[in-house]
Amino acid sequence: MRFLLCLSLALLPFLPALSPAAEETTPRATIQFPELSAMPDRTEDFRKQIAENGGTLLLEAGVHRITGTLEFALAGKGSAVIRPVGGRVTLIMDGPGPAIRIVGSHEGSASPKSFQPATWNETMPLVEDIEIVGNHAEADGIELVRTVEPILSKVSVRWCRTGIRLFERNRNVTISNVNLYENSGIGLYLDDVNLHQINVANSHISYNRGGGIVVRDGNVRNLHITGCDIEANMPGDDTATTTANILLDVSGSPEDKSRSIAEVAITGCTIQHSSNYSGRQFDKIAPGGANIRFLGKELRPIDSVTISGNVLSDAELNIDLHTCLDITLTGNTFFAPNPDNLHVTNSKRVIVNGNTFNPREFERPGRIVFDSCQDCIFSNNTLRALLAEDGAVHVKSSTRMSLTDNLLTESSGGIRIEESSDIVVKDWIVSLSTPPADGAWISKDEASSGIVETGNIIAK
Repeated sequence: MRFLLCLSLALLPFLPALSPAAEETTPRATIQFPELSAMPDRTEDFRKQIAENGGTLLLEAGVHRITGTLEFALAGKGSAVIRPVGGRVTLIMDGPGPAIRIVGSHEGSASPKSFQPATWNETMPLVEDIEIVGNHAEADGIELVRTVEPILSKVSVRWCRTGIRLFERNRNVTISNVNLYENSGIGLYLDDVNLHQINVANSHISYNRGGGIVVRDGNVRNLHITGCDIEANMPGDDTATTTANILLDVSGSPEDKSRSIAEVAITGCTIQHSSNYSGRQFDKIAPGGANIRFLGKELRPIDSVTISGNVLSDAELNIDLHTCLDITLTGNTFFAPNPDNLHVTNSKRVIVNGNTFNPREFERPGRIVFDSCQDCIFSNNTLRALLAEDGAVHVKSSTRMSLTDNLLTESSGGIRIEESSDIVVKDWIVSLSTPPADGAWISKDEASSGIVETGNIIAK
């Protein structure tokens, strides 16, 4: 008995604090803050301060529980400031809805001519240096509606539903140095919003199960995502999903031309997880997930996007582009796809140049697939150890495609062309792991025509 007791005590640090069933039903803030149930509800206190201070809320250091939204209505009152005084502040949202909602009155564009005189007094509402922790299934972090030049900086949102939501109309938004972590829904959600000019920089957006940065419908232009770590924003188990670490989606409004997304830059980010780092045999996590996914529509494809200087890994698809125009992928590092690196479908003028595709220590098919595409370029890339025997690069039902100046090494297959026309394959250096007996590394079906091969070197 003494031995069993000692063994049990020794194992305690390695045992979960709660059973899985208990974790599903117990809000995590209650676990972190055992005294939470005894905390007073500060909602009305803070609402009174907001009213008395003309939209300024200075929060004393400590942990504060609220059960309702702190709304800052800017019209006729000027701008808003929400920040701590004297130390760290945590707001526990113990009710449904956003902890903080800022509502302006701007109905125009970013042009100065579109501003009403009173709107200038509402500009640059500021939220900084606070943490928001959810303790309710429908708790959200921050919501912005009809604001101009809002700044969210050094803010953390955790265990909520949505971290930050932009809705209706906003202009010239700055979101920087934020942590949106382990929310049950979306980290940063541009929800059917009319929004031009938004910078998202230097932030960690991770483990949000409904997606990391999600833009759905709306009219969005000038979205800059720069210098962020964006990872594991999809289910953490084998639940099938169509979400992504970065998802741009207008496919749900196929007949509405007003809803569109264009002029986007995704640069200098690490974007990764989850699919499951491992060998050839694995249990998939988040099947269907992608690191970057664009879902356009025939009426208004997603267009004018640059994706450059990013490190992408460990998703079922590293990049998945549907119905897009004028997309540039340059200088990115792709590894550990599970199974594929890049799918481009029903798109035109997609440029893939100067990237590396290398699974590193993992064993992956790693395909690059162009399906039903026109006028695309795949050039100056290095492809290593891609195990897809049916073709590392697959061109299907496509026309006017330029595949030039690439290095393909240690891979199981070359190029596969099906039902396509007017394809140039030029100046490749190819060294397959098992060289084909007849030297043919390009497979073409009878339905393909106008295939030009020139200047390629097949190394032994």
